[in-house]
Order: sequence, then C-alpha cells, then structure tokens
Amino acid sequence: MSDEGKQAETPSGAETHWKFFRAGGFDQVRLDTGHALMSLGKLDQKLWAALSCPTRGIELDARTLDMIDADKDGRIRAGEVIAVVNWAGSLLKHPDLLLRREDALPLDAIDESKEQGRAVLAAAKRILAKSGKAGADTITLADVAGVQEVFAANDFNGDGIVPAEIVDDPALRSVIEDILARLGGETDRGGLPGISAAKVAEFFDAAEIYAAWARRAEDDPALHPLGDSSDAAAEALAAVAAKLDDWFTRCALAAFDARAAGPLNRSEADWIALADHLLSPEAEGLATFPLASVAAAASLPLGLGINPAWAAAMARFKALVVVPLLGDKDSLGTEDWAVIKARFAARVAWAAERPMGPVGDLGAGRIKAILEMGAKDALLELIARDLALEAEAKAIDSVDKLLRCCRDLAVLLNNFVAFRDFYTRKHKAVFQAGTLFIDGRSCDLCVKVEDPTKHSAIATLSRIYLVYCECQRRGGDESEKMFIAAAVTAGDSDQLIVGRNGVFYDRKGVDWDATIVHIVDHPISIRQSFWAPYKKVGKMIAQQVEKVAAARAKAADEQVTVIAVPAAAKPAPAPAAPAKPAAPPATPAAPAAAAAPAAPFDAGRFAGIFAALGLAVGAIGTAVASVVTGFLSLPWWQIPLALIGALLVVSGPSMIIASFKLHQRHLGPILDANGWAVNTHARINIPFGTALTQLARLPEGAQRSLKDPYAQKEPPWRSFVAGAVLVGLLGLAWKLGWLAKLVALAHR
Repeated sequence: MSDEGKQAETPSGAETHWKFFRAGGFDQVRLDTGHALMSLGKLDQKLWAALSCPTRGIELDARTLDMIDADKDGRIRAGEVIAVVNWAGSLLKHPDLLLRREDALPLDAIDESKEQGRAVLAAAKRILAKSGKAGADTITLADVAGVQEVFAANDFNGDGIVPAEIVDDPALRSVIEDILARLGGETDRGGLPGISAAKVAEFFDAAEIYAAWARRAEDDPALHPLGDSSDAAAEALAAVAAKLDDWFTRCALAAFDARAAGPLNRSEADWIALADHLLSPEAEGLATFPLASVAAAASLPLGLGINPAWAAAMARFKALVVVPLLGDKDSLGTEDWAVIKARFAARVAWAAERPMGPVGDLGAGRIKAILEMGAKDALLELIARDLALEAEAKAIDSVDKLLRCCRDLAVLLNNFVAFRDFYTRKHKAVFQAGTLFIDGRSCDLCVKVEDPTKHSAIATLSRIYLVYCECQRRGGDESEKMFIAAAVTAGDSDQLIVGRNGVFYDRKGVDWDATIVHIVDHPISIRQSFWAPYKKVGKMIAQQVEKVAAARAKAADEQVTVIAVPAAAKPAPAPAAPAKPAAPPATPAAPAAAAAPAAPFDAGRFAGIFAALGLAVGAIGTAVASVVTGFLSLPWWQIPLALIGALLVVSGPSMIIASFKLHQRHLGPILDANGWAVNTHARINIPFGTALTQLARLPEGAQRSLKDPYAQKEPPWRSFVAGAVLVGLLGLAWKLGWLAKLVALAHR
C-alpha cells in the first residue's frame, strides 16, 4: 500500500491515519470519523471500492443523488462525492454528524464562523418560523419539505420561471402560452410549465426577424401583383407551380422529339397497374401522372382534360390567378404561363426568404400585435420579480441539501468508497433491491436490471448462479413491472427452471410476483457438484428407460393392429359356384392395404437370442463378481479408502471445477452491467455466499412429527432383495475367512 493510501493531511494540517478492514478479499477504508471524511480527497482513489455509479436503480433518495450529481449526467463520480463531503463538512462544527444517518440537525451544530454557515443558519431559523416552530433548536427534513411546498406554490418562488397561470393580464398570459406552444418551456418549483429569460429572448429575437421580413411586403408593391388577394393567389400558385412547369416541359420535349410523347404520357403498363385499384381523385399514384395529355405545342386545359387528382387545385388556381390576370380562359398556353410567373416572380423570391422556425407560424399579424403591445419588457419584469427571491430559494435548498447529506451521505460513502454495508450486513447495500423467495430459499443479493439478456452477458463473468425474474405487482398494469437479477449462493439448482414462480419483496416491503425468465448457470456449492455426476447418470438412465419402454409399447400396439385388422376384414366364405372351363390365370391388382403374411415362428432364431442374452448376463455377472471379489480381498482398513477413491474418481473433477469457480466469484460484473465502475475485485467467498442465500429451516424449538399417513409404502421385494444381498455378503465373507479374522481380532 502506498504512503498516500496510508495517510493524508487535512486542510488544517492534521495528519490522518487511515484505518482499513479486510472483507471481500480486499482492504476497505473505514470512514468512522469526521476527520477521515474531510480527508477523503487525499485518499488514493485506487483504494476506493467504486469510482462511479448511476443515479437511478439504487436504493437511495433520488433527490439526494441528483443534488450530488453536479453535471447532471445521471452518474455520480468520485470528484462529485469529494465535493459534496467538503461542502457539507465545512458547514458543520463537527463533521462527525455526517456519519449518524439522521435527518435531524441541531442548529448549534452549524458553523457560524463562516459566511455560508451563517446564511444557512439564518435560513434554517426562517424555515422553523414559517413552520410554526420558532425558537426550536433542531430542524428536520420534514420542516424543510413543508416550507418548500408552500414556497414552490407561491406565484414567485425564486426559480426565474414564470408560468402562464400566475399572470392576471389575459393578453400577457396569451403571449406566454404562444411562447410555450412554439418553443416549449421549463418546469418551475411548483411543477408548472413556464418561461425563462432565455426563452423570452429567443422568442422575441425570432419575432423581430420575422416582422422585418413581413414589413418588406408593405413597402414593395411588386410583392402584391393582385392587390389584397395576392396572398391567396400566391398560395394557389405555389400549390400547382411545380406541376405546371413539369407539364409544359414535357410538351416542349414532345415538340423536340415526337418519340418522347409516348413515354412522357406514361406507359400502358402504368395505366394497367393503376386500373387494378378502386379509383378516386385521391387514389394513390394518380397524382404522379401528368396534369393533362402531353403533346407538342399543346395548351393546358383548365377544365375538362385535367388529371382528376389535380382538378380542385387547378380550379382554385384558375379562379384566383388566371381569371384576375388573363381573364376567363379555357386553356393556358406557354406564353400565358410565362406571364403569370413573371408577375409573381418578386413574390416567389420574397416568399423563399421567409425566416424558418416555429415562431413564424403565428403569422405576421399576431407577431406584429405582440411586438406592439410591449410584451417583452412586461415578461422580463415578471421574471425579475421572481428572481428577486432567488437568494431565499437557494438558502432553503442549502438547508435541504445539508440535512440530506446528514441522512444519506454516510450511506453513499459506505457503498461507494467502501462496500462496508454489503460485507458487514448491518445495513443492506444501496444496490440490493430486496429479497427473492423461491424454491424454499431467500436470496438477498438482488439487483434491478433493465434488460436481462444484456445484463447477463457481462454478469456471467461473476461466476455466480443468477436467476433473472420478471416482477409484476398483483393486479397492477404493465407500468408496474421490473426485472431483477438474484444471486443463488446456497442449495441446489434442480428445481430452478425458466417459468418457475416466486415472490419478490422490495426494500419497502411491497410484494411482487416474480417469474424466472433467464438463468446464468454456475456452480452453487461443492455439495451440489459432488452429486451432479450421479444425477446426470440417473437422468440419462431414466431417459433411456423411457425411450425403450415407449418403443416397446409402440411395437406392441403395431403388432396388435397387424393381427386384429386382417382378422376383422376377412370376408365370409361365398357359396360354391358351378364349375366353369379353366381359363388362363390373371394377375389381379393387389389391394392397397393388403397385410403381409405372418412369418412362421423361428425357434432357432429365438434360441440364439436367448443364448446371447444369457452370455451377456453371465459376462456382466462375472465382471461384477470379479470387482466384488477384488474389493473384498483387500485388507479391512483399505476398503474405506477404496470406496473414497471410487467416489473421488467420479465426483472429483466436478468438485475441482466447482471449487475453482466458487473461489472466483465476485460482485464486480453484476454491478458493472448496471453502469457501476467497480474499482476492485470484490469477492464473494463460500461462507459469505452462504449467508446471502438462506435455506428453509424449522424454527428453533419447533416440534416435528415424522408420521406421514400418506407415506409411500415400501414394496416387500425390496426387503427380500436387501436380505438376500446381506446373506450373500456374509457368506462370501465367511468363505474368504473374513469372519474368522474379525473374531480373532476381537479376542486379542
């Protein structure tokens, strides 16, 4: 350990002698004194348990975490932790108060020798006075919360945000509503949407630019080719201008080359594809066809002959543009279209320069009215009145922050700088979401996860058996649902399967229905690994027996069917017919379902099968007898060793692999998958892992009756077999002289 990790100096110059405790396979700092807290910035960060954590998904007050998160990025880092410790400690005469985990603070504990301390003390006294506790010597979070609620509900609360609801003037209120609708707003302390000085400046800057653009139309007559109806005419022209240019260009190409007329009018295949649908003027694809039939030097019809998809727009164009400029015409030639474009050229250029942005959607008239009513100055005056209370609001927030530090800071430090709460188990760690009860056990290491699949990809490196559960409140909707990952560190996994149900209790004691949706399989214990090979062999044998039994049953069913069907389908004998001359034999068609004639019983074949079976059984018996004879020929003291050796040969590899994995279990990947930056190898050894999962046990002093009225009765043949085996072993021991040796040993 470096000298920097062992000791540091506080700002006052006093040397800090750090204390560490060993847990989880690494040294963890003990923050037991205020002096150690104020020296935290000097502690080598390589000795910290974690360097960052998310502000959500952990069991700590979200408002406290948001206050510590200075850059508001949703994460708390080591520098932010040091900053909040120094800030809170500097306001107290004795920083040890930060270790009490209490939200009550004596007023005389606030350091009045500093300007900021005096401001916080004055704010605390004002809060108590507003709460009806003037003269009290202790302030609590409940006192601050009550004043905050009243202060936030005031029209002006010091946040520099003015909601529309607090403005009495209807005209000014409508301006705020326009700003909120176009630019959005910010939420004030009371939870209402409002506008800030920045939003006011953004809105009126855009409004001035739009108004300047709109004023050009008032000063330039060329922008009004049709007088007061120019706006409507310009809109009607803009709706069809591109389509008109397209049609006249197609006609020019047809005049340039007659071969172009066919393709430019769309192919027959395009019409066939269109004809397959139910048609109307709004039919999909019809609008992409030309305005009218394309031909060299053609004039555009303004009535009959127009593409139905454009008929309404062209009718409006004719009424608002063509008739006022050219008179009531039935068609439009190339020269006519050129005249119209020339008359509206300045208007089109001006419209193309229209300022972009949502403010312009209010229209020139509304924007002009807002600017002329002096709304900007009025709104800025309201915001200034609100900001006049900013100092009082900050003072209240400072008291709230200090009390939250007194309550929550020690919790954060003992789950961030060290994992003391997790390893001492006096308090639950902030990342422990609750307790899962499933399969006769309770799992204490449960963390909330967003996506089980993504989380498990990293969490599997922890070497811990994890079950991922979907938790849902009984009777709740889809919003009351979450996922957890629970570490199973005791018992076995025989009955833990996807779909198994349990109950999850969160930190507030609320119960959730939990269903396993994913499993990360790792060894749970050495005992489980010892029996694993035998369970696998037993499962394999059971599966093979089931397969053989199923095959035999199927074969028996088929044999019964083969025998029964021909017998049932055999026709009754027909009466004898008069003799006829012999005819050449004909080959009749074989029936579709004719049964093959039954094969005669082959005695020799079955005798061979029985002989083979006998030889196999004899060989197996001989092998077993040889093993038993060799085993019994050992000296008596070697027999237990041989048994232990046989067990180790079978279970040893599984136990060794499990032992390696169990000694590699650590917490890091489970938290890293949730966004933590764990800075050490926080091990979960076998004794500690066993403490994290509790198996079902009868209460102390409970009475237990072993009499089960529905217990399965043992068949008598098992007793006969056991007796026969015992007699056989005794006979073999007598024959080999074992009994005589035992008697001789007993007489010595």
